[in-house]
Amino acid sequence: MSDKGQNKSGKSSSRVETAAAGIESDIIDLNERLQTHTDGESMEADMRLLEALLFAAIEPIDIETLRERMPDGCDVGALIARLARDYAGRGVNLVRVAERWRFQTAPDLEHNLVDIREAPRKLSKAALETLAIIAYHQPVTRPEIEDVRGVAVSGGTIDVLMELGWIRIRGRRRTPGRPVTYGTTENFLAHFNLEQVTDLPGRDELKAAGLLDPRLPKDFEVPTPMLSMDIDEDPIEEEDDSEFVMDFMEEDEKPGLDD
Repeated sequence: MSDKGQNKSGKSSSRVETAAAGIESDIIDLNERLQTHTDGESMEADMRLLEALLFAAIEPIDIETLRERMPDGCDVGALIARLARDYAGRGVNLVRVAERWRFQTAPDLEHNLVDIREAPRKLSKAALETLAIIAYHQPVTRPEIEDVRGVAVSGGTIDVLMELGWIRIRGRRRTPGRPVTYGTTENFLAHFNLEQVTDLPGRDELKAAGLLDPRLPKDFEVPTPMLSMDIDEDPIEEEDDSEFVMDFMEEDEKPGLDD
């Protein structure tokens, strides 16, 4: 074969190899596109399921519960982040309260919904003060609440807050009489749109809102709630339920031994 024929054959082989490489590249690209499309459809399906679960929940729902109800291998954290981003700026937002997630109306629209919301239960001044003391001073005992307020705390006030599900019995002080200690609940956080109890307004925020007495000392500091058990506090035991009732009764109300 002449040099001319060999050159022609070499060029033809090179073109074939180039074309084959191009076809292979196109096939790989097509497979990647198809895989991406499939993944996209799967993500959209997961998003719809997550949205439905959050919408149908009657109370804020935690990540672990969502993971149990979502398909295996689903990145629930990433889906929540995307869903929260998609709902940001809309009339309904996805928000986190007390380490849980829920849909709620946008805060800036609240004034438009006053007439159609359920009328909230009005608390007495004593109940509001007691709730505030428990929130900021927790864990706190009933005598300690009375020391802060300067007046006795009636059992009815504590009962109301317990019925609302805003406070709970945390434990017992390691002091004579073993008084019970009180703290706030997840329902309290959800009602006041707080992610955790440490998100309660601080001194500057309370002062700006006109909620602090201007006669307070300059070195006054707002107490910091304790999330974990206090060093002088033991967890409450189930068998303490009967004793808990006695904590609310005035001395003249407590039954005698013969009753």
